[in-house]
Amino acid sequence: MALNERLTKFKQQQERLQTALSSIAASQASTPKSKIAPWVQPINSEFTPEKPPQQIKFSEDTQRLQIINSVRKSPVGAQIKLVIELLYKTRQGLTAEQINEATYVHINGNKAVFDSLRNNPKVHFDGKRFYYKSKHDLNGKDQLLSLIRKCPEGLAVMEVKDAYLTVLEDIEALKTSGEIWWVSSKDSQQAVVYPNDHRLSTYVDDDVKQLFRTIELPRDILDIEKELQKSGQPTRTNAARRRQTDQTIVHPPKTKPRKKPRGITSRTKLTNAHLPELFNDLKP
Repeated sequence: MALNERLTKFKQQQERLQTALSSIAASQASTPKSKIAPWVQPINSEFTPEKPPQQIKFSEDTQRLQIINSVRKSPVGAQIKLVIELLYKTRQGLTAEQINEATYVHINGNKAVFDSLRNNPKVHFDGKRFYYKSKHDLNGKDQLLSLIRKCPEGLAVMEVKDAYLTVLEDIEALKTSGEIWWVSSKDSQQAVVYPNDHRLSTYVDDDVKQLFRTIELPRDILDIEKELQKSGQPTRTNAARRRQTDQTIVHPPKTKPRKKPRGITSRTKLTNAHLPELFNDLKP
């Protein structure tokens, strides 16, 4: 009986997978080939005669069916991540059918996935195609430099990191050419770029430089922030709040070690004094 039940379950699973494969093949057949993006262009060209469609059997496409089944049964967040990564890498407007071909995420067949993509801040949907949307719409180094120059107080690198694929290389090139200042720290999320205004370049005497180097700065960052605030200079840090946050972190209380129970000694009050054989091992 157990063997028959397993065989029945296997046949049912095979039928479900065959049905899913047939629906995928039908959706691919209904997609116009002229609208397919260049990166998913089929092998057939105008000089290559099209081959007649062959029926795909379950045994020949088992691995792909398993991947499709795994993707479509995964959580909505995992499917959204696959789509956003595809849009980020291609930087093209893709239809739901093209996304399905590349990631096996069936947008039109899953309302939760469709609604999440449409409302995602990293995705733009024009009614037909999905696009990757960054905070700043930049297309190259010139537009990047123009944006940095509009931010004399500094621009966080994280805000433009996903503007286009080579943005970090362009920032490095602008830094090398002396167009910007790139101030980074151990935490890459706090890196900031500043415009380098060449009109402010002036000659400074050596005695002024020496005087600047001899001025001793406060050791504590709190004192530095106070001095900057006194002079009316804005500060991008808030050490006092950061330290207060660190102090409010709840640490688990240390449990006091429990005292070991004292053994029976000659000073212990005994109630079974009428059984002396029980106390032969007691130390005097």
